[in-house]
Parts: sequence; C-alpha cells; structure tokens
Amino acid sequence: MGIAMVLDMASSATPDRLAMGRRSDGTTYGRLDELAARGATLLEELGAGHVVFVGVNGPVLPVLMFASARAGIPLAPLNYRLGADQLRELIERLDQPIVVADDVYVDKLSGLSHRIVTPSQFLELARTTERATGDRSADDDTAIVLFTSGTTSAPKGVLLRHRHLLSYLLNTVEFGSAGEEQATLVSTPPYHIAGLGAVLSNIYAGRRMVHLPDFSPQAWLDLVREEEVSSAMVVPTMLARIVEHLDGAPADTPSLASLAYGGARMPQPVLEKALTAFPDTGFVNAYGLTETSSTIAVLGPEDHRAAFADPALRGRLASAGRIVPGMQAQVRDEDDVTVLAEGETGLLWVRGAQVSGEYMGKGSVLDAHGWFPTRDRARIEDGFLYIGGRADDTIIRGGENIAPAEIEDVLVHHGQVREAAVIGVPDDEWGERICAVIVPNSEVHDDAQSFRAWCRERLRGSRTPDDVVFVDELPRTPTGKLVRRDLVDRICAVA
Repeated sequence: MGIAMVLDMASSATPDRLAMGRRSDGTTYGRLDELAARGATLLEELGAGHVVFVGVNGPVLPVLMFASARAGIPLAPLNYRLGADQLRELIERLDQPIVVADDVYVDKLSGLSHRIVTPSQFLELARTTERATGDRSADDDTAIVLFTSGTTSAPKGVLLRHRHLLSYLLNTVEFGSAGEEQATLVSTPPYHIAGLGAVLSNIYAGRRMVHLPDFSPQAWLDLVREEEVSSAMVVPTMLARIVEHLDGAPADTPSLASLAYGGARMPQPVLEKALTAFPDTGFVNAYGLTETSSTIAVLGPEDHRAAFADPALRGRLASAGRIVPGMQAQVRDEDDVTVLAEGETGLLWVRGAQVSGEYMGKGSVLDAHGWFPTRDRARIEDGFLYIGGRADDTIIRGGENIAPAEIEDVLVHHGQVREAAVIGVPDDEWGERICAVIVPNSEVHDDAQSFRAWCRERLRGSRTPDDVVFVDELPRTPTGKLVRRDLVDRICAVA
C-alpha cells in the first residue's frame, strides 16, 4: 500500500468535490484520479525509472505524484532555480529519468540525453492513454527523492519511502476532516518537503488546493480574499514581506482561519507583527526536516495566543512547539550518546515511523536504536522544543562554543534591524571571531559600535560581536534558509 491510497480514498468518498484550482474552473477528485491513473500507464510506456519534475508548484504536481506512485516509480522534484549544470548533474544521478519541465526551463536542460516533456504535453499524452489498474507500489518502495538544499554541503538525495509518508499523514491528519468550502493556498515550492506534504495532507483531508506559483505579498493577499482561502503555509521570508507590505494595516482576510509557517527560523518581531495583522487567524509553527517526512513538532494556535497575550509566556513564540504524535525526541551531548536533562542545550535526535534518515548511495544514518541525528542544536523545556540553529553553524571562539541564534535573537529586536545573521570568521588569536551581519531598515542607522553595545548590554561579553558588517541582503535559499557558507565567503573576501 503506497501513497496512491490517499487519492483512492478521496476520489471514492467525494469524486465531485474540487481537489485543486479556482472555484470557477477547478479539477475534481474524480478527474484528478483519472489523470493520475492514465499518467501511471504513460510513465510505464515511457520506461521511466524516476520521474523528474523541474517547475513551479501547480496542478501538474499532484498528477505526477500519484501517477508515479501508482506506477511504482519514485518522483524527484528538483530546484528549478539551480543552474543548468547543477540540474543536469542531479538528473544524471537518477536511474532512467523522464523529465517533466515547465516550458521556461526546457532550454535550461538542452543537451540532456533523457526524454523531456512539458506539463501540458504530459497531460495531453496521458489523456489518450489507457487507465492503469491497481497500484504497483509497496510500503517499502521509494516514493520521493528530495535533494537537500545544500546550505552547508553538496545536496544529498533523501529517500522517502511510502511507509514514511503514510506514517506522517495518518498520525497528523484526519481523513475527510475538511469542509467542502475550505481551501488552502499552496505557495511552497515542489522541491521542498512542505510542498509535497501539502499535496498529501490536503487531499487526505478533502481540502481544495489553490496554487500561487509566483509569490508577491499583494498577489498572496488578493488570492486569499478572492478564493476565500481558509488555510495557508508560508516560509518566514514570505511572512516578513507580507507584514512589511501591510505596514501596520490589518490584513483583512476574514476567511483565513489558519496560517502555518516553517522552513527556517522566524524572527520574533516579524511574528508579533503578523499576529497583530491577522488577529482572527490561528498561527501554526511547523518544524520538520526532509529526512523526517515533514513536521515533527507543532506550536499550535492556542499556544500562540497564550504566549502573545502573556509576557511571562512570550518566550514560547520562539519555540517549535510540542512533538507530534508518533514521534519521540531527545537532546544529546556532543558525544552523540549522553541524553541531557530537560532545559539543557545539545543536539536533537528524533525517532518514529515517519523518519527516513536514508540517503541515495549512502545508506541510513540512523543509530542502532532507530534515532536520527537532526544536527540541530536544541533544548526541551516544559514540553516545548526550542531550536538553536545547526550544529555546523556553531562558532568556536577561544575554545568556547557559541550558537549564532543566541546573538541573532537579540539583534532582531533592535529597531533598526530588518534581518541579522551571525557567523564565525577566521582569527589568528581566537580561532574564530564573531561577526554580526546586519540588513538595516534604512540607509540611516547607528554605527557598528552602537550595535556592539546593544548586544553587550543583553548578552555576556563573550557573546558580543567582534565585528559588525552592514549589507543590503542575506543569501538565502528560496525557502528562507540562510546560506551561511556563502555569507562567510562574502565577508572573508572583503575583509
């Protein structure tokens, strides 16, 4: 039994309900089921060993996901923003790939020896193909291959098997729980686990998906209002742009009952402004990794409201929330063995049926008892999980380990700071110096010494940045993750 059962159940229960698209011309569950069944036959006829998708999130993604699942063929969505050479290198790592690429990316893949079709060509061919019968996938087959963003190293192909994805879904989503009037706005990219998780969770719940392939704050707000969207997910950079666009005005989105965010650290000032702009919307912080088939911890709407209303609980807005059902978490010391007491900061390990921890060509990194090393620094207090950044980001200054997040959380509360990142740069005396890289709110701002004094007043002296550098923007992935290695290279190059 594979993930194709999700569409089987939804199309059997509500074949005439809209699965995706606008209310005026959307696609029903019955029609989506038909396209996926015919697409499965087409993929078999094309001799696909993998289905590669290079394009923005849209109606073809659910068709490809369930067609490939029924055919027992892994789907591999790739980051369309990568360079041509990078895309070709990733495609060549896959066995017998058939590529489905948006028209605008076909030229980017010129010279590739494998079959390339556009989404419209794929759908047209599928319509004239016989409907596949049955489901050729098994629980332990690979359903999805997702390449990590590679913020600290070369991308690794994460293998997500059908059983991993189904475990996440069955533990966190109730079948058919959405009303027919409910709709979700999908603006996360298809090569991110959140984009794929949205397909599975919303179809399983019976919620209509509305796609926004090209994000802008105004387009996002317009679509929420026009289609009376009831739920949405954004990455922190999107929410920051929406808040900045509103400039203190209310969002005026009465239908929006739930707004989830995740994919990177959320600056608390941005979140507080968003809670003010969307007073009737329930906020959800979803923390997860590609290797864990999406969400492993959630800070729900009531937690947000309680923390926002009570200054004594305000710090919980910086947490990732509580571990979801079916998952276990523990914080270990740097030796990767010793389990730390509650409140102590160390490395986060997780375990559960939804965890893969398996990489293409490299095997599994789970320990002997099935625990996965997230490589995130974390602590657990009163049942709430707090993420302190990647272990690889740790700055070692004079033999002392310093988490950049601790300093960044202070800097983002400065009224003149739009964004801030803290990195370690080589130093002959200390090993590494602490460098704060700041994107100011305006061209007129305090000098570096004033920002150092701001930190010194709120942190121990050893946490005070040695250097403060001002830049126009920080290098980030499309999902908002800071690419620290690029920032270190940039700062060292001008030092």
